[in-house]
Amino acid sequence: MEQVISAIKRIRCHVITDEYKLHNMIAQQLTAAGISFKHEVPLAPRNRIDFLTDDGIGIEAKKGKPNEQSVFKQLERYTGFDEVKGLILVIERYMDLPEIINGKPVVSIGLRKLWGISSR
Repeated sequence: MEQVISAIKRIRCHVITDEYKLHNMIAQQLTAAGISFKHEVPLAPRNRIDFLTDDGIGIEAKKGKPNEQSVFKQLERYTGFDEVKGLILVIERYMDLPEIINGKPVVSIGLRKLWGISSR
């Protein structure tokens, strides 16, 4: 999970115009770090995670500041699947999350913090 976190923390972009641009940046960093992954992985009907590494680390990307309760419920669903061993939320504006959801490690990476825009 640490290798995936390190790769994502290399993302630099001043403005994210859409979520797919963020997906492309994540994919570029994972590829550059030699991390094998699949994109837009269906875990079940109506449950498609943005990225899933071959080691089972799920990555969900969010632009802006979405509804925190909705995002948490989505992450809670994803961590309920056996193929997801850990989960990383990549979000433009940092969101507090518990360290463990459904017994699996969860990390939130706020991109604005990486860019020096936010205090979080």
